[in-house]
Amino acid sequence: MSSTTILDISPFLSQKTQLWKACGIRGLFPLENIPGMISLLAGRPNPSTFPFESITMKLRPTLAGMPESKGNDDPFNVTLEGAVLAEALQYGATAGVPRFIDWLENFQAHVHKRVRDDTWSVTVGSGSQDLMYKACEALVDEGDSILVETPFYPGTLGFLAALPCSLIEVHADGQGLNPANLELILANWETERPGKRPPKLLYTIPSGSNPTGASIPEHRKVDVLRLARKYNLLVLEDDAYAFLYYGPAGKQARSYFALEPDVNAERGRVVRFDSFSKVLSSGMRLGYMTAPPRLATAVNLITSNTNLQPASLTQIMAYTLLSQWGPEGFLAHCVSVAAVYRARRDIFERVARKHLAGLAEWTTPVAGMFLYIKLLVHPEGKEVDSQVLIANKAVARGVLAVPGTAFMPGGGPTPFVRVSFSLIEEADADEAFRRLRGVILEARKEVEMEER
Repeated sequence: MSSTTILDISPFLSQKTQLWKACGIRGLFPLENIPGMISLLAGRPNPSTFPFESITMKLRPTLAGMPESKGNDDPFNVTLEGAVLAEALQYGATAGVPRFIDWLENFQAHVHKRVRDDTWSVTVGSGSQDLMYKACEALVDEGDSILVETPFYPGTLGFLAALPCSLIEVHADGQGLNPANLELILANWETERPGKRPPKLLYTIPSGSNPTGASIPEHRKVDVLRLARKYNLLVLEDDAYAFLYYGPAGKQARSYFALEPDVNAERGRVVRFDSFSKVLSSGMRLGYMTAPPRLATAVNLITSNTNLQPASLTQIMAYTLLSQWGPEGFLAHCVSVAAVYRARRDIFERVARKHLAGLAEWTTPVAGMFLYIKLLVHPEGKEVDSQVLIANKAVARGVLAVPGTAFMPGGGPTPFVRVSFSLIEEADADEAFRRLRGVILEARKEVEMEER
């Protein structure tokens, strides 16, 4: 630690962060833990009025992260009752249930090989997107510029577009964020944008990107981190698909959070967002942010004044399960989940090639649940926007997908379309691609007629 630089994140915080006021009630919660303290503080409802006596979760053995038990204890039935259930049904700490946070911080240290110290902490949110929005609220001032890997997730695009900032596109390719494109923007910033403040944030989805399905290799991450230090950027690492990796064993790139101390001999420049939505349940709405404590405090301050806290019940459900599994059991579960998506990807690609050979192209993903398909409509290779093809022609033929323009900050034309293989079965996928083939062939004929 003596040779490691600790980044001071304070200069990155927005001016409006200072305007949020601490909740007069929640700010006193820690004092309730003083021995002998009699609290007349919070308006918590009396748990005797809750109609739930117990909640039992029955786990699927094939996805339970542990071998089936033959003993008296059944590891596939988890019951919440008594004091544990009362806690789960009650108001809780703004940052998350303390023992759940403790588990998550131990897990982050284990997975990313980071020492648990005072340079980072974990905050729980109602999904990782909740935390990303609040982090950006805490970081973005009017007139700021944010570098965004493009194309990128429209949920993030939606709230960033509402903030008083400019979105600067850093174009990705089949290997994700391209550091050469990033460096070109940064090196020419003063020339291309005279008088405009340099950007201070870079947003990226490094694994199984939504929408492209691309995963950035480690050598590119190293280049990105070096550029982040050179140009003083925070890296917002939105890694919701990190545990849906199904590529070659031992080839998954380490996270930005893991690489940061080795690449830059620095800590605090990476703000990481993880989600349980893809591997436990999307409806539980649980995500977690790993960030410098000063930023975590700012995010928690926003939470205390908006939705008060992430749901206690789903946190206790997740903690009860994860503490039973342990880190390795959870990772084993993730491997099982990833295998499901690998099999679905293989089937999906097979039927896509069957119908779209010569009419479309894409990069085979090694994580996530998407193909980002480039439609080859023009016989000479000129790009044709997918918006009208999908919104009108494809819908008329009974097939629905997302036009690539939905993932572009400027909403410009693009020949790409995102399709998901997470739910669809083979027969429906086969029919969908048959119909999409018809759309492309019809569009090709129209192009040929126009150019005669």
